[in-house]
Amino acid sequence: MSKPFSASAIAATIAIVGFLFIPWLSTAQYRFDKPLYGAAYYSEYTPSDRLEEDIRLMKEAGLTVVRVGESTWSLFEPQEGVFEFAWMDRILDAMHEAGIKVILGTPTYSIPAWMGAKYPEVFAIDINGRQSKYGIRQNMDISNPTYRSFCERIIRKMMEHFASHPAIIGYQVDNEVDDRNLDNPGYFEGFRSFINDEFKGDLKELNRRWGLNYWGMNINSWDEFYDRPGVTNPSYKIWWERWDRKVTADFLNWQVDIVNEYRRADQFVTHCFMPSFANMDQVESMKNMEYPAINVYYTMQDGQDGQAIGYASDFMRTVCRNHNFLITETNAQGTGWSSRDQYPPYDGQLRQNMYAFLAGGANMVEYWHWATLHYGQETYWRGILGHEGLPNRVYAEFAKGAEELDKVGSELVNLRKHNRVALLFSHDSSRGLDFMPYTQGSQYKPELFYSALYRQNIECDIIPVDKMQDFSGYDMLVVPPLYVASDELLGKISDFVYNGGEVVMFFKSGYTDLDNAVRPVLAPGPLAEVCGFTYQEYSSINELGLKVNEIGIDAKISTWMEFLQPTTAKVLATPDHPFFGKWPCITENEYGKGHLIYVGTMPDQALMEALYARAADRKGIFRSWHFPVIIRSGVNDRGRRVHYLFNYSSSPAKVSYPFPDSRSLLDSQSLNPHKTVTIEPWGVVIGVEK
Repeated sequence: MSKPFSASAIAATIAIVGFLFIPWLSTAQYRFDKPLYGAAYYSEYTPSDRLEEDIRLMKEAGLTVVRVGESTWSLFEPQEGVFEFAWMDRILDAMHEAGIKVILGTPTYSIPAWMGAKYPEVFAIDINGRQSKYGIRQNMDISNPTYRSFCERIIRKMMEHFASHPAIIGYQVDNEVDDRNLDNPGYFEGFRSFINDEFKGDLKELNRRWGLNYWGMNINSWDEFYDRPGVTNPSYKIWWERWDRKVTADFLNWQVDIVNEYRRADQFVTHCFMPSFANMDQVESMKNMEYPAINVYYTMQDGQDGQAIGYASDFMRTVCRNHNFLITETNAQGTGWSSRDQYPPYDGQLRQNMYAFLAGGANMVEYWHWATLHYGQETYWRGILGHEGLPNRVYAEFAKGAEELDKVGSELVNLRKHNRVALLFSHDSSRGLDFMPYTQGSQYKPELFYSALYRQNIECDIIPVDKMQDFSGYDMLVVPPLYVASDELLGKISDFVYNGGEVVMFFKSGYTDLDNAVRPVLAPGPLAEVCGFTYQEYSSINELGLKVNEIGIDAKISTWMEFLQPTTAKVLATPDHPFFGKWPCITENEYGKGHLIYVGTMPDQALMEALYARAADRKGIFRSWHFPVIIRSGVNDRGRRVHYLFNYSSSPAKVSYPFPDSRSLLDSQSLNPHKTVTIEPWGVVIGVEK
C-alpha cells in the first residue's frame, strides 16, 4: 500500500501547483454556448452490453452530455494496486465519436470490497458508536489517512490516464458529500486540535465561553478534553458541527487540488451537492469550483410546484457569486429505494422542470439516470428509459426539450440575475435550534419562509450568512430565526435597516451568541434598538387568531410567541386571547431610513405573504400574479432580459404579460405589455425582450 502523503508534502505540492497553474486557471474557462441536457450513464450496470444501442437512442433524443464513473472504484481498481481503464476508454471513445460530452467522476464515495476487507480502519464510526459495515456507499471516515491515500492514488491514476481525452469537459470529485456524524478516534483528535487552535490553547477562555462550570464539566487540561458522544453542552455541539463542515469542505478542496494538477484549461471541476444545505459549508467547498453542481429531487404529478427547484437554484447561484451552476441529478420518472413512491411526471412536467432549472441559472440539466437499473438498492429509481430499455413517453418528452434547446438554447445559457431581496440562511442557527428545539420535528425550515416569497413571485437570493455577510445591492432581507449570530452580523442587519433597507425578521433571532450561549442581556440583545422592543417572556402556543390586526387579513398564528414590549415599534398584531392578547406578536419599527417588521410568532402562510408584500411594496419590488403562475427573470448572454412564465397546474392559465415588448421564444409570437397570454397546463412561456 502506498503511504499517505504527509501534511508538509501536500502543502508543498499545492504551493507548486498553485504557482504553475493559477494564471491559466483564472483566465481559461469552459464556455457554455447552449445549456447541456443529458443524464448519468452507467454502461457497466446493464445486464448485457448495449452501449451502441444506448448511444443511438441518445443521439436520436438530442442528448448532449453524460456523467460517468463516479460509482465504480471496484472496476477501476478491482484488486489493490491493479488498475483497469480500458472499459471506460471504450465508453469515452464511443461518446466522443457520437459528439456527446462527458463529465468523469472520481469514484471515492463507494470503496471497493478489497479495501473494506483488508483495511477495516477506513470504516466510519458515528457519534453513537455505530460501526459502518461493507455493502453500502459512503460508509468511510473521509479523514482517515489510509482511505485518503487510496483516494489520492486512484484519482492520480485516473487523471494520468483520462485527462487528455477529448470527450471529457469536466470532472466531478466524489459524490454528495455530507455530514455523516463521524466520530472515529482520529476524527475526534482532529476536533480537539481544531479547538485548541481556535482558542489559542486557552482553556480558561474555553470554559468561560462554553459555560462548562455547569454540571462541573470544566476542562483543565487538553488530555481531559472529552469526545462528542454524551455531550449535552450546546456550545461544544455547535463547534463540533463547524468541525464537521470544515472536514467535508477540506476533503473536497483536497480532491479539487489533485484534479487541478492534471486537468486541461478547457475542463472544469465540480461536485454534486444535495440541497440539505445545513450539513455543508458550501462557500468553502465551492471556492475552487468553476461550475458547482446540485442534485435536486422533488414531488411530481399534482404536487409539482417548482419550489424545490427555485429554492436550490437561489441558494446555489448566490454561493457561486451569481455565476452559473449545473444540475447533475434530478427526477426522470418515479424515485425511491423501493417501489412504494412511484410518481412519474404528468405530460409536460419533465420539460417544464428543465426550463425551471435554466430560469434559476443552471447551465446543464442531467437526469438520474439514463436507464433504470435491474438490480441493487435503486432498482426502482427510474431513469429516462425503463427496465425494458425502449423509448417511452418520458424519452419522447426529453427529446422534445432537447430539440427546443438546440434551437433556442443560446438565448437561455449563462443567465444572470439581479434580485433585490435576500433570504438569510444560517448553518449555525439550524444546528442550534436542533439542539434546543422549540417545537416537534425539524426546527429550522428556511424553505417555509422561502415559500411565501416564491408563491407571490418575489424573486430572491439565499445568502449563507455564516460566511457571506455583504447585503449591498439588496433592498429587502428576510431573516428566518437567526438563533445563533455574532454581534457583528446583527450590527450589519441593523445598519442595513438604518440605511434604508426593509427587513422581515422572525422569532428567536439574536438570542444566542456565536458560541450558541444565551446572551446575558434583555432580549433581543443587540437587536433591541433596530427592533424597537424588548422582551423577557415567551411561550409555546396553540393556534390563535388575531385581535389587533393592522395587516388586514384573516390570519392565524401558532407554535411560539414572544411577549414583546414596544419601545419605539408600532404594533401590527396581537393575539385574540385573554392572556396572550396583552402583548403584541408582530411589530414594525422605523429605524433610520428603513423599517424592520418583527414576527415574534409563527404566522400562517397568508400572513407571512402579507408581511413580505408590505415590505416589498415600500421598495417597489416586483410582484405579479400568484402561484400557480410563477415568473422568473434574468439577463442572457446578449444583454436581453428573459422572462419565464410557468403554469404549475393541470388547467390552462391566462395572464396579462407584465413586461415590455418581447418575442415568445418557443413559438415566436409577439408579447406586449398587458397582452393576455395563455400558458398550457404544466407549461411555460419564455419571453425575450426586444
